[in-house]
Amino acid sequence: MSLTDAAIAADLVPAGLELLERVREEVSLPLPPPPPYYSPASCRPEHGRFDSDEMIDVNDPEMPSKVNASWLRMATEYGVLNDQREFLLSVNYSDPNDVEPEYAWIRVRLSEQWDLAANGSPALRSGFGGLFTDRFVPEFSMLSLDHKAMLNTTVWGNGTVSTIVIRPDRLTHAVD
Repeated sequence: MSLTDAAIAADLVPAGLELLERVREEVSLPLPPPPPYYSPASCRPEHGRFDSDEMIDVNDPEMPSKVNASWLRMATEYGVLNDQREFLLSVNYSDPNDVEPEYAWIRVRLSEQWDLAANGSPALRSGFGGLFTDRFVPEFSMLSLDHKAMLNTTVWGNGTVSTIVIRPDRLTHAVD
């Protein structure tokens, strides 16, 4: 059984995110799109990938504050947030006991008081991060409302977290 919009909205409140609406139509990714079967994490510079400056260990005591600073800087610099601090967020609507995920995009607004990296929200929790630590580790994907920028805060196989942005229209030259 799928989760309801009300359940997702309640889950996001501690993170400082207000659910505005579930997006029912198809959502396009930044153009030109990366090659088929590429996730944001597997995109390369020639696809418009920009990486944050820091890889943060999941066990670093300052991990939440560092992740929060990193994703906000990247979201601001690459235009993921609009003037009302709104963006699209990918969330899994499937019941936690379901094997198959049911992802959907939702339009959210970032409140004045927020914490995406230490709020405990199942919608923002990394399953992969649990291989490295028992603490809450965030992992999430965002898309600007104009669909020009996709942000991904992700956990890597070496037990670190970082943020990347895919923004093809910001490429200044061809990358070999």
